[in-house]
Amino acid sequence: MADEVYMDIPVVEKMVNDFQKYGDVLDAVAKTLEALSIALKATAWLSLGATAAAATFIDRIKPNVKKAADKMRELSGDIRDAIKAYRDGDLSGSRRFVG
Repeated sequence: MADEVYMDIPVVEKMVNDFQKYGDVLDAVAKTLEALSIALKATAWLSLGATAAAATFIDRIKPNVKKAADKMRELSGDIRDAIKAYRDGDLSGSRRFVG
């Protein structure tokens, strides 16, 4: 019996949109963290350094959030390409999703 792959294209297209939205949300979070960091650094002199520590913590988190946003967009594009390849019958990109 031959192994065949079937794709519910509308459901997978929804996944593409969801991952794109996740990327947008994470970008907004990264921008918010940047604004918080700037505000905390600006008020650090009032709190004798407590807000500077919080700003440093935010500065360490922000690159990870940005990286996650980029990965979500990358995954969205990869899934979009997989849908296109499935519709066209192209198997050359199938290795992208193999462990």
